[in-house]
Amino acid sequence: MFSDYLARLSAVQKLSAEEERTLWRAYKEAGDEAARRRIIEAYQPLVFREVLPYRTLPAVMDAVQEGTIGLIEAVERYDPSRGAAFSLYAVHRVRGRIRDFLRREVQVDLPCLDANAGAQETAKELLADECPSVAELAEHHALAGVLGAALERLPARERCVLEGVTIGGVRAQTMADALGVTPAHIYRLQQSGIRRIRGMLSRFMQHW
Repeated sequence: MFSDYLARLSAVQKLSAEEERTLWRAYKEAGDEAARRRIIEAYQPLVFREVLPYRTLPAVMDAVQEGTIGLIEAVERYDPSRGAAFSLYAVHRVRGRIRDFLRREVQVDLPCLDANAGAQETAKELLADECPSVAELAEHHALAGVLGAALERLPARERCVLEGVTIGGVRAQTMADALGVTPAHIYRLQQSGIRRIRGMLSRFMQHW
């Protein structure tokens, strides 16, 4: 269950820079499997970040597994001596594994992600690319829970459109065909749902 995965993830302890350097040396120079497992555990939040947009899909835990495989591959192939941040090195392999799985097995259309694939990150953004802390993860988890509760309160069709089009990346035309309406009506449902969600979230944030 995704909720169980989130609960385990919230207990992950972030590594200090020195701890991480020590673990990489132990694994790469001495083949220490315990160090390898600790690195993989510490970077699970990176997998979570990449899977989060697809949390409403039935196959979300399969996507988590694919992302974790990508993370393991990155750990095994990473060369610390090159000086590149591991999070930057690993994120592309994790993201690629997840996307390939969703396209191949779940047949999810990812037009918005494909459109952003060519965007270039600035050097500042790359240097700042880090996994979230436990506190940040807990906050993200709480907000995700509130968003899920807000979605449940929407009218059925608005919820369906937001989960399918806005979150899942389904094409508006595909959703329109499924619901027997026009794409223009899908966009109206989307806009209405977003307005309702913003209203519910703004009330929550006043008390956060």
